[in-house]
Amino acid sequence: MSDVPRGKIVAAAREWIGTPYLHQASLRGVGCDCLGLVRGVWREVVGAEPEKAPAYTPDWAEAGGVEALALAGARHFPPTALNAVEPGDVLLFRWRDNTPAKHLAIAATAATMVHAHGGASVCETALSPWWRRRLAYAFSFPGAV
Repeated sequence: MSDVPRGKIVAAAREWIGTPYLHQASLRGVGCDCLGLVRGVWREVVGAEPEKAPAYTPDWAEAGGVEALALAGARHFPPTALNAVEPGDVLLFRWRDNTPAKHLAIAATAATMVHAHGGASVCETALSPWWRRRLAYAFSFPGAV
């Protein structure tokens, strides 16, 4: 795996800003959800996606009760300590205690992240204390330097 500069990851994520939220989509400028954003940035900075994302409903995590995104992340991204997140890392959040983590974002700076959230377009927003309390997992893109 070749080196992938963190700045390139962040720049790729920022190119998605303004893309409308669209469940299960992953097309920059057309539509994406939080997983679609990460999938799209992967394609831009790493290459072909390593596995096909299965179809999923908006409540898939609550219905299944399995840490599906965390398990997929561990298959394809090196884990990062939650207190050592760097720009370009993938962040995985848990909405509520005792539920699987199901929201993804990409750290843009030490204080901001790029993410797709239902009802809004992809945006860069503060990695506020509210978000930090919900951070459950973090991963680096393969080869991130």
